[in-house]
Amino acid sequence: MEDNLRLGAYLHGDERYDQDLDDAFNMFPILKEKRHQLAGGLSGGQQQMLAIARALMSRPNCLLLDEPSLGLAPILVAQVLDAVKSLRSIGVTLLLVEQNAFAALSIADRAYVMETGQITMSGAASDLIADPRVREAYLGL
Repeated sequence: MEDNLRLGAYLHGDERYDQDLDDAFNMFPILKEKRHQLAGGLSGGQQQMLAIARALMSRPNCLLLDEPSLGLAPILVAQVLDAVKSLRSIGVTLLLVEQNAFAALSIADRAYVMETGQITMSGAASDLIADPRVREAYLGL
């Protein structure tokens, strides 16, 4: 599993590898415990955490996350989404595609609602989360 993280840091060499690895393990402590396991032996949620950590090892300016909570147990959804929230605080720009509308809108600055491949609404996430149409159709409120 740790080889996956090393691969993410490939372009940057070893100059900051140890610090980047520590940062990844701080964000996802379970990965530190499982560092010597094969990635295929991790749970689905742990594999998702590994994918995010591997991407972060390349020190991206922008990170595209496509359905990071899909198929995960609720406790793992919370852990993954907490990690996504923390990425904002370190200055990583995120493009998040997520069907969990409440989670996405609580993380986002700006949001777009798509229906059948067309953008039907856009604006500040705080405005969309307060919009009665969004609340009824996507948030179940």
